[in-house]
Amino acid sequence: MHTRIVIQTEEFNLAEEISQAQSYADDIGALVSFVGLVRGNDQPQNPLSHLHLTHMPIVTEHEISKIITQAAQRWSLTYACVIHRVGELAVGAPIVLVLTASSHRHEAYLANRFIMDFLKTEAPFWKKEYYINGEQRWVDMKQSDQQHTLSWQ
Repeated sequence: MHTRIVIQTEEFNLAEEISQAQSYADDIGALVSFVGLVRGNDQPQNPLSHLHLTHMPIVTEHEISKIITQAAQRWSLTYACVIHRVGELAVGAPIVLVLTASSHRHEAYLANRFIMDFLKTEAPFWKKEYYINGEQRWVDMKQSDQQHTLSWQ
């Protein structure tokens, strides 16, 4: 299995990433992509202006690698990719890409969801929200994200 983990400030190109995934294995029967976007209206009374994400270099990549390894132990993957953006991100901007490839769609789907669920709770990223009204706050982990991760056990 080939893996790709990238933490970057710039936007990723989904078509290029899919093409790259396809170049690593000729036994791909399914390629599942998840693109997460910055939401702006979680609090309609206080719209978001942008996010600022920080991380711990090396540690973040190591934790993501562990998540992908766990997914590969559960499902037969031929390729897995996580690209996560950091820095200042506007509302609507892509923030994360998870690609999983397998011979069969079921495994690619489950592995993709597993990786994304664990990224939300295990990867060391910190988000600070900046609102249009000038307020700002650090984002706490959501209980629903913790429940999604626990559901895999």
